[in-house]
Amino acid sequence: MSSKHKVVVLKIVAGELSVTAAAAEHGISRQYLHKLLARYRDEGLDALDPRSRAPHTSPHKVTDRIRDRIVHLRRTLTAAGADAGPVTIAWHLRDEGLTPPSTSTIRRILHHAGLITPEPRKRPRSSYVRFEAAQPNETWQSDFTHWRLADGSDVEILNWLDDHSRFLLSCTAHQPVTGRHVVTTFLACIDTFGAPASTLTDNGRVYTARHSGARNEFEYVLAARGIHQKNGAPNHPQTQGKIERFHQTLKQWLNAHPRAETLTELQHQLDTFHDYYNTRRPHRARGTTPATAYTKTPKASPAGTEPDTTHYRIRYDHVGTNGKISFRRAGRMHHLGVGAAHHGAPVLLIADNTTITVIHQHTGEIIATNQIDPHKTYWRNTQKEPGRWPGSFS
Repeated sequence: MSSKHKVVVLKIVAGELSVTAAAAEHGISRQYLHKLLARYRDEGLDALDPRSRAPHTSPHKVTDRIRDRIVHLRRTLTAAGADAGPVTIAWHLRDEGLTPPSTSTIRRILHHAGLITPEPRKRPRSSYVRFEAAQPNETWQSDFTHWRLADGSDVEILNWLDDHSRFLLSCTAHQPVTGRHVVTTFLACIDTFGAPASTLTDNGRVYTARHSGARNEFEYVLAARGIHQKNGAPNHPQTQGKIERFHQTLKQWLNAHPRAETLTELQHQLDTFHDYYNTRRPHRARGTTPATAYTKTPKASPAGTEPDTTHYRIRYDHVGTNGKISFRRAGRMHHLGVGAAHHGAPVLLIADNTTITVIHQHTGEIIATNQIDPHKTYWRNTQKEPGRWPGSFS
């Protein structure tokens, strides 16, 4: 094209063609021909070569400072076992008061710096059928995962995660996780964050005993508070996909730190991760931290109820040889009537503001309910008709 422009301009300068005739013969506008002639007069024949249409300055061009910060964040976050994708890096830049480029530009900078390893083409996000609770506390997911201490001993990490916000409610280490741990951590979460409308777990024995036709401690607590229990289909972990993905994030972080020597040391690490995950790491699905997502939306509560502020107390005990259990409340000792037929039975006691429910740990059967009366020392079993103990005087 530059050679054509040179020929046309030279013909006009030599007087062979007028501007109007050259425009008609060569299909070039008169305005553009006058522009080419001006360039020729000012700068000579080389000025007729094509010129870039790019602007002389680009207000959106990534500065060296931003580029260096992107690379530094990628390396720092990766070394800490934290998520270091473009969305997370953009969040950290905003948190530092900087204006981040687009995520595609961040990805290109990381690629040019040799900090992205190409991965096989993944299934497109549009093909996934995703479920997410509409409110915080609408559904809590729970599961536990295995980990090893420095000496190779196996431990288990029990987690509670809010489905809507991905807010980490609880993260505790045990050796191993038992049904009692599930109940106590769940009630501790309720005391801090309020009761959820539902829970979602797998069919592990610590969560459900329905496979044996009974209820376990966790199921009794849910029923007592009107909380709906949901369990995933057997051999289908995708149902609890959010907490499964969370376990990957947790282990990635733990692998970047020295292996804990003891359960206590591991718990200290988990406490640090707990704070980091909730407040210093944006979730890619929302672009904000779980703590922010959890607090900015009104919370759900068990169906048909207002948020429950009742405090539940859980205790494990054995029925005495006299068919009773001692129970201290508000500094005073009381005695629960259960029944001599259950002497020695291992039981779970669930106490709220008005009632104590006594559940046989082996069978899941409710064997006593006792109404709390602070003015009486003995609280009888209301499931049995009032009567005298065998051998009592008539």
